[in-house]
Amino acid sequence: MEKLIITAAISGAEVTKEHSPAVPYTVEECVREAYSAYEAGAAIIHLHVREDNGTPTQSKERYKECITAIQAKCPEAIVQVSTGGAVGMSSSERLQPVELSPEMATLDCGTLNFGGDEIFVNSENTIIEFAKKMQEKKVKPEIECFDKSMIDTAIRLSKKGYINSPMHFSFVMGINGGIGGTLREFIFLQESLPANSTFSVAGIGRFEFSLAAAAIINGGHVRVGLEDNIYIEKGKLAQSNGELVQKIVRLAKELGREIATPKEAREILGLKK
Repeated sequence: MEKLIITAAISGAEVTKEHSPAVPYTVEECVREAYSAYEAGAAIIHLHVREDNGTPTQSKERYKECITAIQAKCPEAIVQVSTGGAVGMSSSERLQPVELSPEMATLDCGTLNFGGDEIFVNSENTIIEFAKKMQEKKVKPEIECFDKSMIDTAIRLSKKGYINSPMHFSFVMGINGGIGGTLREFIFLQESLPANSTFSVAGIGRFEFSLAAAAIINGGHVRVGLEDNIYIEKGKLAQSNGELVQKIVRLAKELGREIATPKEAREILGLKK
């Protein structure tokens, strides 16, 4: 079985310091949280950025500042930028960090009802626009799937030449409006993947560690971090992203799975630094 790639989603766009004081806003806080995860065993830093007051932004300049600072402290880490941004942002706004030609970026393959009036819109034309920009900039997409239909969309667009194969998928499970976080649903998504693809699992909230175990056992990879879950155990806040990564490392050790270094992660994903 391949070594386990751990991705740390260090901040997101929705969780705030009111939820957990460890959530980073400033560049210095992002570096602190990225380094804590990197030192603990994360090969990939999944990056959203914010203004110093916590306001989500897709500013290319802010991303460049954060990426440069993170890479200075974590020189081997793979930085994966988010093109999801925050609800209500335009496509051109969301695409800004891809202009920096990062190694990886997320590619959301469908629209999602987050609850209330919040709709995360990704029309087929939006997906194609984002995919073409990633091809142009030689950025590896991580295909974010909140439901099985999004896997189908990615496969169809790959056959049309918009997404290069082999594809790397991220199952985001247990979020409002998306697929649940049960083992049955995990197996359904895994069995829907095309041959030769790789996948990672991000369990939201209480599903984080149970789905991480399922991914470890079944040959997938794992995403954890304060974007997805702020608790290290029921009722106890995680002190850092590094603490969440450490728990996955311990779990992987118990289940007999070695942890991939950033160099090994690049080999598994077909990246070139």
